[in-house]
Amino acid sequence: QAPPDHSLMFTLSGLSETTDHRVTLFSLTLLCYGVILLVNISLILTIIMDKNLHEPMYILLCAFCINGLYGTTGFYPKFLLDLLSLSHVISYSGCLVQALVMYSFACSDLSILALMAYDRYLAICRPLEYHSIMTKQRLSQLVSFSWIIPFCIISINILLTSRLTLCSSKIQRLYCVNWIIVKLACSYVDTTVNTIIAYMTIIFYVFHGFMIVWSYMYLLKTCMNSIENRRKFMQTCVPHLFSLLTFLVTIVFDVMYMRFGSKDLPQVFQNFVAMEFLLIPPVMNPLIYGFKLTKVRNRILGTSKKKQV
Repeated sequence: QAPPDHSLMFTLSGLSETTDHRVTLFSLTLLCYGVILLVNISLILTIIMDKNLHEPMYILLCAFCINGLYGTTGFYPKFLLDLLSLSHVISYSGCLVQALVMYSFACSDLSILALMAYDRYLAICRPLEYHSIMTKQRLSQLVSFSWIIPFCIISINILLTSRLTLCSSKIQRLYCVNWIIVKLACSYVDTTVNTIIAYMTIIFYVFHGFMIVWSYMYLLKTCMNSIENRRKFMQTCVPHLFSLLTFLVTIVFDVMYMRFGSKDLPQVFQNFVAMEFLLIPPVMNPLIYGFKLTKVRNRILGTSKKKQV
């Protein structure tokens, strides 16, 4: 088996039909990225600067927004450069780094959503124990794990990919995806280990999803017995559910399309599917939380309404 060629340059497809609309697409993409930066940074600074918001729920929201900035930074700057360039290429190492960022961003999002569900479970179902369990030290550990564990898991996947000898350099995507890089491996290369680790990773994060769904079902059942708990659920859990729904719909749609989608569909549609989870959640999540959570909304609007219970 020949060693992998790390000097390889990958060609990214998907922009070949945009020549006539390059300036328009660049302007819209730059505007979109600017909105993502504005809404996420605004929410992060609001939470950091207001001591009344230094509570677990808001710290997790801050981590959620930071992760959104991390993921979109792995895509938009390179995509904007590609829109201005006639050649859409990326280096071998750059491709692996981008794949690492894309995957670890998505997995960290799911981990943080799981922590948000756990936080709401403690706050509503075990209020007397809440502050003794969700201490600052434990919260910082949980947030750190929600970034470190996905990064390590995806790093293992990427390292396994980097050992493969590739027989093609064309990636049918706007950005690098680990699963597609593995498919470029030569026919004589054994990718069984890559497949096993990839499915173990998927199962691990599907378990996250089931845990989140079970948590909110349990919370909903618990809150039906109390007007006060129903109010808390509507005030603090509904934004989490919107974020979870947005994330799951965009990710599942993207994964299903990658696995089973037809290549005969219009390129514009394929491009939208490829970047929807980098467009919709990073914009919608800060807006949902900013308008729904009373403390955050009041702080952003500079008002002095009653504190949220």
